[in-house]
Amino acid sequence: TEKLPLWGLPDLAHFQQPVSPLLCPQDALSDNLKTCYQYLNQTSRSFAPIIQALDGELRHAVCILYLVLRAVDTVEDDMTISLETKVPMLHDFHSYLYQPDWRYMESKEKYKQVLEDFPTISLEFRNLAKVYRDVIADICHKMGAGMAEFLQKKVESLQEWDKYCHYVVGLVGIGLSRFFSVLELEDPIIGQDTELANSMGIFIEKAIIIRDYLEDQLAGREFWPREVWSRYAKKLSDLAKPENIDVAVQCMNELIINALHHIPNVLTYLSRLKTQSIFNFCAIPQVMAIATLAACHNNKQVFRGVVKIRKGQAVTLMMDATNIQAVKSIMYQYVEEIYRKIPSTDPSSNKTQQILVFIQTICFPNGTVVSCNRYAPIYLSCAMLLAALSWRYLSAMSEALEEDVQAKEN
Repeated sequence: TEKLPLWGLPDLAHFQQPVSPLLCPQDALSDNLKTCYQYLNQTSRSFAPIIQALDGELRHAVCILYLVLRAVDTVEDDMTISLETKVPMLHDFHSYLYQPDWRYMESKEKYKQVLEDFPTISLEFRNLAKVYRDVIADICHKMGAGMAEFLQKKVESLQEWDKYCHYVVGLVGIGLSRFFSVLELEDPIIGQDTELANSMGIFIEKAIIIRDYLEDQLAGREFWPREVWSRYAKKLSDLAKPENIDVAVQCMNELIINALHHIPNVLTYLSRLKTQSIFNFCAIPQVMAIATLAACHNNKQVFRGVVKIRKGQAVTLMMDATNIQAVKSIMYQYVEEIYRKIPSTDPSSNKTQQILVFIQTICFPNGTVVSCNRYAPIYLSCAMLLAALSWRYLSAMSEALEEDVQAKEN
């Protein structure tokens, strides 16, 4: 499953896609750093443009953070690597950052290039300022250890689900927040309040895990917590059986309720941000997550195929999510969409209504929803940037659709 929230899903056929000069000036990059940005575009379909829209050295640090964690994630996802090899590799991965020649050539995963050419990535890691190196190495160490822990056990309880999501994505939010504060682009509280930063990652990850039920089942991976699914089926895989579709949807709806409880923390975190490029970078994945949950809620298609956000919908979200009032309006609208779809027969209907009303109250205490456009004036330079982001997103999504069609034909 796509366990890193900012990463997309290209395959090797699109390796030659150039880095957009508008988003990342080529002239300012060394050959090795150009290669890293090429890998970023190859392995991060939807949000590579947003990473590249960050400012200066922060952009480079986030690029390298992403590639390092993508390499860790690739090791975890590769089902051809034995546990005897994989577990110690994950525990030791942070040390490979300081080993110039370390690489792994045996991976069968689609993103294996980040392991095969890890020397290029680790070199650029070592070229970063110490403050960045310390954060990246620390996050890499903790993530590797957490992934190794869950390779050797299933996600049993909702508490363990939170813990797993913390390891694979929450730590990313914490690391990024430390970057923002250290550079003094945001107030110290952004880096210090790890609970809120953790929630930013967990909310995205839960949306992805819920959406990717079928994909993960086909790959032999399980991330839904037994505490919930065991009330609906004897085995998690049973939820994919046509005769179990009604209880499968009820199980999913219950998990969506759990994910929605992170929204108050998400809104608090976003409300504290003051740098526009950082706000966009953080807000867009969050509105994509709530849109994903709304699309999944009470939707049988999750257990039959792929549920995706429409292209036009995604571009609108990217254009609108430029300030906290606009994000609140977006959240409110998707919460309303979920509310309208609650079936009276769903055993979680009352709990769903309660959390949805609570979120709506947080978004607009007086009950008046403000239009996104009133609070999102876009000046010429911003419009040019967002147009470029939208074009890149549309192109990438078109490629993804073509790949899906080809895969089904094959």
